[in-house]
Amino acid sequence: MSRFKPMRQAWPLFACALILGGGASHAQTLSSQKQPAMTGIGIGRTATPAEIKAWDIDVRPDFKGLPKGQGSVRQGEVLWEAQCASCHGSFAEASDVFTPIAGGTTAEDIKNGRVDGLMSGANQPNRTTLMKLSTLSTLWDYINRAMPWTTPKTLTADEVYAVTAYVLHLGNVLPADFTLSDANIREVQARLPNRKGMTTAHALWPGNELGGMAKPDVQGSACMSNCKTEVVVKSFLPDYARNAHGNLAEQSRGVGASRGTDTRKPPSANNFEEKSAIAQSGRAQGAPEKVASAVLTGSASVMPLLQKNACVACHGMESKLVGPSFRDIANKYKDHADAVSYLSGKIKAGGQGVWGSILMPAQALSPDESAQLAQWLVQGMKK
Repeated sequence: MSRFKPMRQAWPLFACALILGGGASHAQTLSSQKQPAMTGIGIGRTATPAEIKAWDIDVRPDFKGLPKGQGSVRQGEVLWEAQCASCHGSFAEASDVFTPIAGGTTAEDIKNGRVDGLMSGANQPNRTTLMKLSTLSTLWDYINRAMPWTTPKTLTADEVYAVTAYVLHLGNVLPADFTLSDANIREVQARLPNRKGMTTAHALWPGNELGGMAKPDVQGSACMSNCKTEVVVKSFLPDYARNAHGNLAEQSRGVGASRGTDTRKPPSANNFEEKSAIAQSGRAQGAPEKVASAVLTGSASVMPLLQKNACVACHGMESKLVGPSFRDIANKYKDHADAVSYLSGKIKAGGQGVWGSILMPAQALSPDESAQLAQWLVQGMKK
Protein backbone atom coordinates (compact mmCIF):
# COMPACT_ATOMS: atom_id res chain seq x y z
CA MET A 1 0.00 0.00 0.00
CA SER A 2 1.32 3.44 -0.85
CA ARG A 3 2.26 5.55 2.17
CA PHE A 4 0.49 8.52 0.53
CA LYS A 5 -2.88 6.75 0.29
CA PRO A 6 -4.23 7.93 3.68
CA MET A 7 -3.66 11.54 2.62
CA ARG A 8 -5.64 11.01 -0.59
CA GLN A 9 -8.48 9.51 1.40
CA ALA A 10 -8.54 12.42 3.82
CA TRP A 11 -8.74 15.06 1.07
CA PRO A 12 -12.58 15.03 0.63
CA LEU A 13 -13.00 15.65 4.37
CA PHE A 14 -10.56 18.55 4.21
CA ALA A 15 -12.37 19.96 1.19
CA CYS A 16 -15.72 19.80 3.01
CA ALA A 17 -14.26 21.55 6.01
CA LEU A 18 -12.82 24.27 3.77
CA ILE A 19 -16.21 24.86 2.12
CA LEU A 20 -18.09 24.89 5.42
CA GLY A 21 -15.54 27.31 6.85
CA GLY A 22 -16.09 29.88 4.12
CA GLY A 23 -14.08 28.33 1.30
CA ALA A 24 -17.12 28.38 -1.02
CA SER A 25 -17.11 32.15 -1.38
CA HIS A 26 -13.35 32.09 -1.96
CA ALA A 27 -13.80 29.46 -4.66
CA GLN A 28 -16.45 31.58 -6.35
CA THR A 29 -14.08 34.56 -6.35
CA LEU A 30 -11.38 32.46 -7.99
CA SER A 31 -13.86 31.16 -10.53
CA SER A 32 -14.96 34.66 -11.45
CA GLN A 33 -11.31 35.60 -12.09
CA LYS A 34 -11.12 32.75 -14.62
CA GLN A 35 -7.56 31.95 -13.62
CA PRO A 36 -6.31 28.35 -13.82
CA ALA A 37 -6.04 26.82 -10.36
CA MET A 38 -3.12 24.81 -9.02
CA THR A 39 -3.50 21.23 -10.23
CA GLY A 40 -5.03 18.91 -7.63
CA ILE A 41 -5.45 21.56 -4.93
CA GLY A 42 -8.13 23.91 -6.20
CA ILE A 43 -6.76 27.12 -4.67
CA GLY A 44 -4.61 29.93 -5.89
CA ARG A 45 -4.32 31.59 -9.28
CA THR A 46 -1.77 32.38 -11.95
CA ALA A 47 0.26 35.53 -11.31
CA THR A 48 -0.80 38.45 -13.45
CA PRO A 49 1.61 40.04 -15.96
CA ALA A 50 1.85 43.12 -13.70
CA GLU A 51 2.79 40.98 -10.68
CA ILE A 52 5.44 39.12 -12.65
CA LYS A 53 6.83 42.37 -14.02
CA ALA A 54 7.21 43.77 -10.49
CA TRP A 55 9.47 40.86 -9.52
CA ASP A 56 11.21 40.28 -12.85
CA ILE A 57 13.69 43.15 -12.61
CA ASP A 58 17.02 41.34 -12.92
CA VAL A 59 19.52 42.40 -15.58
CA ARG A 60 21.59 39.65 -17.21
CA PRO A 61 25.25 39.91 -18.23
CA ASP A 62 24.08 40.27 -21.85
CA PHE A 63 21.95 43.23 -20.60
CA LYS A 64 18.66 41.49 -21.26
CA GLY A 65 16.15 43.07 -18.89
CA LEU A 66 17.90 46.44 -18.83
CA PRO A 67 15.33 49.26 -18.96
CA LYS A 68 15.72 52.27 -21.21
CA GLY A 69 17.16 55.39 -19.62
CA GLN A 70 20.23 57.52 -19.13
CA GLY A 71 22.11 59.38 -16.44
CA SER A 72 25.24 61.53 -16.40
CA VAL A 73 28.26 61.41 -14.11
CA ARG A 74 27.41 64.88 -12.77
CA GLN A 75 23.84 63.85 -11.96
CA GLY A 76 25.22 60.78 -10.25
CA GLU A 77 27.53 62.89 -8.11
CA VAL A 78 24.58 64.88 -6.74
CA LEU A 79 22.65 61.70 -5.97
CA TRP A 80 25.71 60.08 -4.41
CA GLU A 81 26.31 62.92 -1.97
CA ALA A 82 22.64 62.97 -0.99
CA GLN A 83 21.95 59.25 -0.62
CA CYS A 84 25.17 57.20 -0.78
CA ALA A 85 28.13 59.09 0.69
CA SER A 86 27.10 58.68 4.34
CA CYS A 87 27.68 54.92 4.07
CA HIS A 88 30.26 54.66 1.27
CA GLY A 89 32.26 57.89 1.52
CA SER A 90 32.18 60.86 -0.84
CA PHE A 91 34.59 59.15 -3.22
CA ALA A 92 33.45 55.54 -2.56
CA GLU A 93 36.61 55.13 -0.52
CA ALA A 94 34.66 53.28 2.22
CA SER A 95 33.47 53.99 5.72
CA ASP A 96 33.59 52.08 8.97
CA VAL A 97 30.48 50.19 7.84
CA PHE A 98 31.18 49.27 4.21
CA THR A 99 34.31 48.31 2.33
CA PRO A 100 35.65 50.44 -0.59
CA ILE A 101 33.87 50.49 -3.94
CA ALA A 102 36.43 52.45 -5.97
CA GLY A 103 40.22 52.28 -5.91
CA GLY A 104 42.94 49.78 -6.67
CA THR A 105 42.57 49.91 -10.47
CA THR A 106 44.86 51.54 -13.03
CA ALA A 107 44.74 52.73 -16.63
CA GLU A 108 46.70 49.61 -17.57
CA ASP A 109 44.00 47.45 -15.98
CA ILE A 110 41.34 49.19 -18.07
CA LYS A 111 43.42 48.57 -21.18
CA ASN A 112 44.09 44.89 -20.43
CA GLY A 113 40.78 43.95 -18.82
CA ARG A 114 42.48 42.24 -15.90
CA VAL A 115 43.26 43.91 -12.57
CA ASP A 116 46.90 43.43 -11.73
CA GLY A 117 46.22 43.99 -8.03
CA LEU A 118 44.30 40.70 -7.91
CA MET A 119 47.18 38.66 -9.29
CA SER A 120 49.30 36.39 -7.15
CA GLY A 121 52.02 38.30 -5.35
CA ALA A 122 50.40 41.72 -5.78
CA ASN A 123 50.84 44.09 -2.86
CA GLN A 124 47.14 44.95 -2.60
CA PRO A 125 45.76 44.24 0.89
CA ASN A 126 42.22 45.47 0.19
CA ARG A 127 40.02 44.51 -2.74
CA THR A 128 37.45 47.01 -3.91
CA THR A 129 34.23 46.42 -5.83
CA LEU A 130 35.61 47.82 -9.10
CA MET A 131 38.68 45.61 -8.81
CA LYS A 132 36.50 42.48 -8.84
CA LEU A 133 33.63 43.58 -11.08
CA SER A 134 33.60 41.67 -14.38
CA THR A 135 30.06 42.38 -15.60
CA LEU A 136 28.59 45.88 -15.52
CA SER A 137 25.09 44.43 -15.31
CA THR A 138 25.92 43.21 -11.79
CA LEU A 139 26.63 46.75 -10.56
CA TRP A 140 23.58 48.25 -12.26
CA ASP A 141 21.29 45.46 -11.05
CA TYR A 142 22.47 45.66 -7.43
CA ILE A 143 22.07 49.42 -7.20
CA ASN A 144 18.63 49.12 -8.78
CA ARG A 145 17.27 46.46 -6.43
CA ALA A 146 19.08 47.14 -3.14
CA MET A 147 20.00 50.82 -2.88
CA PRO A 148 19.71 53.11 -1.02
CA TRP A 149 20.14 50.84 1.99
CA THR A 150 17.31 52.42 3.98
CA THR A 151 14.87 52.72 1.04
CA PRO A 152 15.72 50.08 -1.59
CA LYS A 153 14.14 50.18 -5.05
CA THR A 154 13.23 53.88 -4.78
CA LEU A 155 15.67 55.07 -7.47
CA THR A 156 14.33 55.59 -10.97
CA ALA A 157 16.05 53.91 -13.92
CA ASP A 158 17.66 57.24 -14.91
CA GLU A 159 18.99 57.69 -11.36
CA VAL A 160 20.48 54.19 -11.37
CA TYR A 161 22.26 55.00 -14.64
CA ALA A 162 23.57 58.22 -13.08
CA VAL A 163 24.86 56.58 -9.88
CA THR A 164 26.45 53.77 -11.89
CA ALA A 165 28.15 56.34 -14.12
CA TYR A 166 29.52 58.21 -11.09
CA VAL A 167 30.93 55.02 -9.55
CA LEU A 168 32.67 54.20 -12.85
CA HIS A 169 34.00 57.75 -13.01
CA LEU A 170 35.50 57.35 -9.53
CA GLY A 171 37.36 54.35 -10.93
CA ASN A 172 38.56 56.40 -13.93
CA VAL A 173 36.52 54.21 -16.28
CA LEU A 174 34.36 57.12 -17.49
CA PRO A 175 35.18 60.82 -17.94
CA ALA A 176 33.36 63.53 -15.97
CA ASP A 177 31.20 64.61 -18.94
CA PHE A 178 29.94 61.11 -19.80
CA THR A 179 26.26 60.11 -19.91
CA LEU A 180 25.60 56.39 -19.41
CA SER A 181 22.55 54.90 -21.12
CA ASP A 182 21.05 51.64 -22.31
CA ALA A 183 22.38 52.52 -25.78
CA ASN A 184 26.07 52.73 -24.81
CA ILE A 185 26.36 50.48 -21.74
CA ARG A 186 27.82 47.63 -23.84
CA GLU A 187 30.66 49.91 -24.92
CA VAL A 188 31.32 50.79 -21.27
CA GLN A 189 31.37 47.08 -20.40
CA ALA A 190 34.37 46.80 -22.71
CA ARG A 191 36.25 49.24 -20.43
CA LEU A 192 35.77 47.48 -17.09
CA PRO A 193 39.19 46.94 -15.46
CA ASN A 194 38.41 43.30 -14.62
CA ARG A 195 36.14 42.34 -17.52
CA LYS A 196 38.37 39.35 -18.31
CA GLY A 197 38.56 38.29 -14.69
CA MET A 198 35.71 35.79 -14.76
CA THR A 199 35.87 32.38 -16.38
CA THR A 200 33.19 29.83 -17.17
CA ALA A 201 35.72 26.99 -17.47
CA HIS A 202 34.84 25.62 -14.05
CA ALA A 203 31.94 23.33 -15.01
CA LEU A 204 29.96 24.09 -11.89
CA TRP A 205 27.07 23.34 -14.23
CA PRO A 206 27.88 20.16 -16.23
CA GLY A 207 27.94 20.51 -19.97
CA ASN A 208 29.53 22.83 -22.49
CA GLU A 209 26.85 25.52 -22.60
CA LEU A 210 29.06 27.76 -20.45
CA GLY A 211 32.28 26.77 -22.15
CA GLY A 212 33.29 24.52 -19.30
CA MET A 213 34.50 20.97 -18.99
CA ALA A 214 32.35 17.85 -19.17
CA LYS A 215 32.30 17.49 -15.39
CA PRO A 216 33.19 19.74 -12.44
CA ASP A 217 36.87 20.24 -11.69
CA VAL A 218 36.27 19.56 -8.00
CA GLN A 219 34.74 16.28 -6.88
CA GLY A 220 33.22 15.57 -3.50
CA SER A 221 31.54 12.65 -1.82
CA ALA A 222 29.50 12.31 1.34
CA CYS A 223 30.86 10.25 4.22
CA MET A 224 28.65 7.15 4.49
CA SER A 225 30.52 5.00 7.03
CA ASN A 226 33.06 5.41 9.86
CA CYS A 227 32.51 9.15 9.76
CA LYS A 228 34.22 11.42 12.26
CA THR A 229 31.88 12.40 15.05
CA GLU A 230 33.99 15.20 16.48
CA VAL A 231 34.55 18.37 14.49
CA VAL A 232 37.44 20.66 15.44
CA VAL A 233 36.94 24.30 14.45
CA LYS A 234 40.21 25.81 13.29
CA SER A 235 38.97 28.96 11.53
CA PHE A 236 39.71 31.34 14.40
CA LEU A 237 42.72 33.45 15.26
CA PRO A 238 44.66 31.70 18.05
CA ASP A 239 46.22 33.76 20.82
CA TYR A 240 49.79 32.95 19.81
CA ALA A 241 49.15 34.36 16.31
CA ARG A 242 47.21 37.50 17.17
CA ASN A 243 50.03 39.89 16.30
CA ALA A 244 52.42 37.57 14.49
CA HIS A 245 52.23 39.58 11.26
CA GLY A 246 51.62 43.02 12.67
CA ASN A 247 48.37 44.78 13.47
CA LEU A 248 45.73 43.81 10.87
CA ALA A 249 43.77 47.02 11.51
CA GLU A 250 46.68 49.05 10.10
CA GLN A 251 47.31 47.00 6.96
CA SER A 252 44.28 47.88 4.82
CA ARG A 253 44.66 51.57 4.12
CA GLY A 254 45.65 51.58 0.45
CA VAL A 255 42.22 52.53 -0.89
CA GLY A 256 40.18 53.37 2.20
CA ALA A 257 39.27 52.27 5.66
CA SER A 258 38.17 48.74 6.45
CA ARG A 259 37.17 46.99 9.63
CA GLY A 260 40.31 45.04 10.43
CA THR A 261 40.54 43.85 14.02
CA ASP A 262 43.14 45.47 16.26
CA THR A 263 45.30 42.42 16.89
CA ARG A 264 47.54 44.19 19.40
CA LYS A 265 44.79 43.93 21.99
CA PRO A 266 43.10 40.90 23.54
CA PRO A 267 39.51 40.24 22.40
CA SER A 268 38.06 41.64 25.64
CA ALA A 269 39.79 45.03 25.48
CA ASN A 270 37.29 47.89 25.24
CA ASN A 271 39.71 50.83 25.04
CA PHE A 272 37.71 52.75 27.61
CA GLU A 273 40.16 55.64 27.98
CA GLU A 274 40.23 56.42 24.24
CA LYS A 275 36.43 56.30 23.95
CA SER A 276 36.08 58.60 26.93
CA ALA A 277 38.48 61.11 25.40
CA ILE A 278 36.59 61.10 22.12
CA ALA A 279 33.30 61.49 23.94
CA GLN A 280 34.57 64.51 25.84
CA SER A 281 35.91 66.01 22.61
CA GLY A 282 32.52 65.58 20.96
CA ARG A 283 30.83 67.16 23.97
CA ALA A 284 33.10 70.20 23.78
CA GLN A 285 32.96 70.72 20.03
CA GLY A 286 29.64 69.33 18.82
CA ALA A 287 27.13 70.33 21.48
CA PRO A 288 25.56 73.78 21.34
CA GLU A 289 25.27 75.86 24.47
CA LYS A 290 21.52 76.08 24.06
CA VAL A 291 19.01 74.20 22.01
CA ALA A 292 15.70 75.34 20.68
CA SER A 293 12.73 74.52 22.85
CA ALA A 294 10.72 71.47 21.86
CA VAL A 295 7.49 70.07 23.18
CA LEU A 296 7.98 67.02 25.37
CA THR A 297 6.59 64.16 23.30
CA GLY A 298 6.25 60.39 23.42
CA SER A 299 7.29 57.58 21.10
CA ALA A 300 4.22 57.94 18.89
CA SER A 301 5.09 61.56 18.16
CA VAL A 302 8.79 61.04 17.43
CA MET A 303 8.40 57.87 15.35
CA PRO A 304 7.61 59.77 12.10
CA LEU A 305 10.76 61.83 12.71
CA LEU A 306 12.85 58.67 13.30
CA GLN A 307 11.51 57.05 10.14
CA LYS A 308 11.81 60.16 8.01
CA ASN A 309 15.53 60.45 8.79
CA ALA A 310 16.17 56.67 8.62
CA CYS A 311 17.25 56.55 12.27
CA VAL A 312 15.54 53.18 12.75
CA ALA A 313 17.71 51.65 10.01
CA CYS A 314 20.72 51.76 12.35
CA HIS A 315 19.15 51.91 15.84
CA GLY A 316 16.66 49.46 17.30
CA MET A 317 14.30 50.48 20.09
CA GLU A 318 15.53 47.84 22.53
CA SER A 319 18.34 46.07 20.69
CA LYS A 320 21.56 47.06 18.96
CA LEU A 321 21.63 47.12 15.15
CA VAL A 322 24.44 48.99 13.38
CA GLY A 323 24.54 51.47 16.26
CA PRO A 324 23.38 51.26 19.88
CA SER A 325 19.72 50.84 20.74
CA PHE A 326 17.69 53.88 21.73
CA ARG A 327 17.23 52.23 25.13
CA ASP A 328 21.00 52.02 25.65
CA ILE A 329 21.40 55.69 24.73
CA ALA A 330 18.57 56.72 27.05
CA ASN A 331 20.03 54.75 29.96
CA LYS A 332 23.53 56.13 29.39
CA TYR A 333 22.49 59.79 29.56
CA LYS A 334 19.41 59.75 31.79
CA ASP A 335 21.27 61.24 34.79
CA HIS A 336 23.39 63.80 32.89
CA ALA A 337 22.45 67.39 33.68
CA ASP A 338 23.22 68.62 30.14
CA ALA A 339 21.92 65.50 28.38
CA VAL A 340 19.41 67.31 26.14
CA SER A 341 21.97 69.84 24.99
CA TYR A 342 24.68 67.23 24.46
CA LEU A 343 22.50 64.68 22.64
CA SER A 344 20.90 67.34 20.46
CA GLY A 345 24.34 68.41 19.28
CA LYS A 346 25.55 64.85 18.73
CA ILE A 347 22.44 63.92 16.76
CA LYS A 348 23.01 66.81 14.34
CA ALA A 349 26.80 66.62 14.11
CA GLY A 350 27.22 62.83 14.04
CA GLY A 351 30.55 61.31 14.98
CA GLN A 352 32.16 58.14 16.26
CA GLY A 353 34.05 56.76 19.23
CA VAL A 354 31.48 56.92 22.00
CA TRP A 355 29.79 53.65 20.99
CA GLY A 356 32.59 52.15 18.93
CA SER A 357 34.35 52.87 15.66
CA ILE A 358 31.26 52.89 13.40
CA LEU A 359 30.56 56.39 12.11
CA MET A 360 27.18 58.06 12.46
CA PRO A 361 26.88 60.66 9.70
CA ALA A 362 25.67 64.20 10.37
CA GLN A 363 21.89 64.53 10.25
CA ALA A 364 19.92 67.16 8.35
CA LEU A 365 17.66 68.04 11.28
CA SER A 366 16.45 71.39 12.49
CA PRO A 367 17.39 72.46 16.04
CA ASP A 368 13.80 71.82 17.13
CA GLU A 369 13.83 68.31 15.68
CA SER A 370 17.15 67.29 17.23
CA ALA A 371 16.06 68.74 20.59
CA GLN A 372 12.77 66.84 20.34
CA LEU A 373 14.62 63.54 19.83
CA ALA A 374 17.07 64.36 22.64
CA GLN A 375 14.27 65.13 25.08
CA TRP A 376 12.49 61.91 24.14
CA LEU A 377 15.65 59.94 24.94
CA VAL A 378 16.30 61.77 28.21
CA GLN A 379 12.71 61.11 29.32
CA GLY A 380 13.38 57.40 28.94
CA MET A 381 11.58 56.99 25.60
CA LYS A 382 8.25 57.84 27.18
CA LYS A 383 5.31 56.37 25.29
